[in-house]
Amino acid sequence: MKNFNKNNTERVEVMALFGYEMTPCQPLTFRRRGESETEVTELLATQVRFVGRTAIHIFDVLVGREKMTLEFNSSDLAWSITK
Repeated sequence: MKNFNKNNTERVEVMALFGYEMTPCQPLTFRRRGESETEVTELLATQVRFVGRTAIHIFDVLVGREKMTLEFNSSDLAWSITK
C-alpha cells in the first residue's frame, strides 16, 4: 500500500449505504488516489469514538482476506483507511 502517512492512514473516497437495517452506515467500496475501486468483502464491526466535539465513525472491514479499518470524520466529512 502506498500514500500512507506516519500513522499508516490514507485518505480515500468511499461509497457507502446509509440507513441499512440495524447499521446506519455500511461502506461498500473505496478508492485510493490513482487506483481503481476496491470492494469491501465484509463489515466486521462498527463503533463511534468522540474526539472533542467530533464523532469518528470506525468500521472494521475485510477486503478479500485482509483486515482494514475505515474511519469517517463527522467534522470534515473525510474518509480514511488504516491497515
